[in-house]
Amino acid sequence: MIKSRFELDRISVKLGISFARFGLTPNTWTVLALLPALAGFIALYHGNLLVSLILFIISGAFDAVDGSVARVTGSVTELGAFLDGVIDRYVEILLYIGLFFYLSNRGIFFLFDSGIWIILLVYGAIMPSFIRAYADHRGVITEVKQQRQMGGLLERAERLTLLYAGMLAGLFEGMWLMYVVVLAALLANLTAFQRIIYVLRKANRS
Repeated sequence: MIKSRFELDRISVKLGISFARFGLTPNTWTVLALLPALAGFIALYHGNLLVSLILFIISGAFDAVDGSVARVTGSVTELGAFLDGVIDRYVEILLYIGLFFYLSNRGIFFLFDSGIWIILLVYGAIMPSFIRAYADHRGVITEVKQQRQMGGLLERAERLTLLYAGMLAGLFEGMWLMYVVVLAALLANLTAFQRIIYVLRKANRS
């Protein structure tokens, strides 16, 4: 585990050094992640699943670059972290709305219309972050260490990885993508419930 973490840190440093040469600020790299995501949304709207998948992966790569550049250039800031989180949410919503159009245009559904599952997925995606922020706002859990321990089954990285895998599977059979969207929606909301339970337990102990 430690070795794996060490290797990831080394890769991050090398990535940061390489892209810092372009002279762009970390915040610029953060905002640039929106461009391939927007293009990926348009590709989904027009039914091009493969191109969309590639574009959203590129967007994720830009998202990794901003943090790496910030660390190697010593320009890590709270504002940068804030902007990164905001842009992340816009990238996600572009993916979800794009998936809605893709599935709807092909009449792909499972039990309910695809729009219902996309709504549940969006709600499950935003609630974990909201629970953490609201617990801090209300003074229930204010320690950063405890906030980071909230975790859950399907945080953002795992959620996007699962959906990208579903998009890949959807290239061969559209229903597989629908199944993955349903699974992601259920697990995302379960993650929110996990965090609620975590907050309640911590509050009862204090």
